[in-house]
Amino acid sequence: MSQHGVGPRAVTRSVAFLTAGVLAVPALTGCGSEDPAGKPLAAPDIQPAGRDRIADGGTLRWAVDSVPDTLNTFQSDADATTMRVAQAALPSMFRMNAGGRPERNPAYLESAEVVETEPKQVVLYKLNQQAVWSDGREIGAADFAAQWRALSGKDTAYWTARNAGYDRIQKVERGDNALEVRVTFSRPYADWRSLFSPLYPKDVMGTPDSFNDGARRKLKVSAGPFTVEKVDREDDEITLARNPRWWGKPAKLSEIVLRTVPRDKRAAELAAGTLDVAEIDPTAARRITVAARPQSSGSPLMGPGADRSAADALKSWAVANGTDEDAADEETVARKKLRKAAAKYARQQQALRGFEVRKSLEPAFTQLALNGAEGPLADERVRRAVARALDRRKLAEAVLKPLGLPAVPVGSHLALSGQAHYADNSGALGGQDTKEAQALLADAGWVRGGPVKEQKKKQGEKAAGAEGEKASGSSRNEQDDEGTYVVGEDNKAHGRQDPADHLAHDGKQYKHPARGGAPGAYAPEGTAAPANRGAAPLAKNGKPLTLRFVLPSGPGSQTLRTVADRISRMLERVGIGTEISKVSDESYFKDHIASGQYDLALYSWPATAFPATDARPVYAKPVPAADGSLNVEQNYTRVGTDQVDQLFDEAVSTLDEGESRSLIRKADSRIWAAAGSIPLFQRPQLIATRKNLVNTGAFGFGTPAYEDMGFLKKGAKPASGPSASASKQ
Repeated sequence: MSQHGVGPRAVTRSVAFLTAGVLAVPALTGCGSEDPAGKPLAAPDIQPAGRDRIADGGTLRWAVDSVPDTLNTFQSDADATTMRVAQAALPSMFRMNAGGRPERNPAYLESAEVVETEPKQVVLYKLNQQAVWSDGREIGAADFAAQWRALSGKDTAYWTARNAGYDRIQKVERGDNALEVRVTFSRPYADWRSLFSPLYPKDVMGTPDSFNDGARRKLKVSAGPFTVEKVDREDDEITLARNPRWWGKPAKLSEIVLRTVPRDKRAAELAAGTLDVAEIDPTAARRITVAARPQSSGSPLMGPGADRSAADALKSWAVANGTDEDAADEETVARKKLRKAAAKYARQQQALRGFEVRKSLEPAFTQLALNGAEGPLADERVRRAVARALDRRKLAEAVLKPLGLPAVPVGSHLALSGQAHYADNSGALGGQDTKEAQALLADAGWVRGGPVKEQKKKQGEKAAGAEGEKASGSSRNEQDDEGTYVVGEDNKAHGRQDPADHLAHDGKQYKHPARGGAPGAYAPEGTAAPANRGAAPLAKNGKPLTLRFVLPSGPGSQTLRTVADRISRMLERVGIGTEISKVSDESYFKDHIASGQYDLALYSWPATAFPATDARPVYAKPVPAADGSLNVEQNYTRVGTDQVDQLFDEAVSTLDEGESRSLIRKADSRIWAAAGSIPLFQRPQLIATRKNLVNTGAFGFGTPAYEDMGFLKKGAKPASGPSASASKQ
């Protein structure tokens, strides 16, 4: 699965309604006895084992996407590896359990509760008396106060990525003793549990210089089961070592080495014995699954030459032994290379028998984003037509069913099934309905078979980098042009220019490139329409309804490209054409999604237990900035409403948890109705682990217990029963 998503939470997401009578928002569920939040669609999948069965010591080699540029999760260039390091080495007052809900972390907190609401909200934290930093100093109010000041937004010298929540704090002070911290808020804050997780020492947060640079390449002081021993940027590794001052159960592993390994190289690295655990793609998962089967079970052929038929093999032999010496020599060399590659693949398969695939659903969902800033998708009727054309269940099945995972479409933008704020609000927009989609398009003025004028390409337009490959599998086929009911069409439509020729690095809004063939004359009155006119593309004002679908081109994005192809075919059925433009992974988000140079795109958002805080910037209505540009925050679809903003503001300001959940669900219904983004499916989580590695695997929502990870003692067997290492639900 492609990793083109937005996260982690601490950096990003952690980021007038429709006219009455046009679209009715159904009454929210949840008024009855049944909880609309439901349960997680998939449980964590790990190999559980009691600590008495785990060997003391050992190094766990774990594949990651990158060595991060910073170890400070509150900076804009933090990434998923930054968060993994923080989970293992820093305090978190609350953590996510297996149900995706926040729970108190007893390693650091004895209790935390709202003790006053009038005249101000006051939260009292009672710390674990054993909790100390790795330098021996007690964790206390000074650390809380330093983090509040750094993240409050009052001092712009701190290069912070976000200050949500901290900007509502009025003061932080010591309680009745050194183990108590009192936090007083200037305004009520529903998501107070999101704060101080992770918590950095005052040495990092105390001054702008230490915040900006002190934790980028090292973390001198920590307070988790592990410490950061070394950040090796030459070998692309981070080494975490057992923390001798950890007051909890000692870590079983001596070290955890986080190694940068590209996703398409991980199966080979696992086979070579240089990795013990890695997140993998479906192709690698299939390799490991096949390798684990007995060879006599009729396992499918895989690897080099597996797709060669008997006829292909016979032809190859004939050429290699034929009278054409040059052809014979060339074929002989090719046959030797194939045998060598097949032998290497067979050795790798044998090595992969020592691994197994753990699978669950990742706490993130993939969505179809519709850029509503301009062009056809600026019309909400067209956006809603796109949504109504999609069969979201079929899209989920295409990705998840082959993996044996629940193929259930995501019903909320703001939470996932099992989380407290979840409810399936997709009814606010409606399900797949071809006739309704066509009616919406007709109402917006898009008709089939209208004349398409030739659009002149503007001079001086240039591609943004060596990218923008236009896929040959555009949803418009040759028959489409033949059905436009225009005399004089000369099929120049198939020479449409590459949309990437119009990209720019300056962040300006993408302008639709000229598309379509040469203009023709209307047929004389009485001329019969071509037989396939019903399959013709829609047009309006001489322009075809063709949307630019931007996708990453990297090897880890095959799943996204498969989903995009299915979406294109679904849209084609209602008359919407798509041009798929493949761009480099490096520029996909920065130069296309964030800058608005796309019509349709696929990317992911992480789940959050605090949607009133974290999701607001993702769905906030864009507002003009002082320089005339549009401030979109993280709302890359550019679609928002005042009412959604108001509901978020109300949800984050009430201390009644039930009321806050209700407001979030109302906001989600209105986000569905605006059709700026369409949640599709929860992402699969596929983890390859060595068979003797326990308490590690696909954690789902849960936060890993790093101190319990390790290798089984010789002769020991894992525990039977449900996974137990992730935070309990």
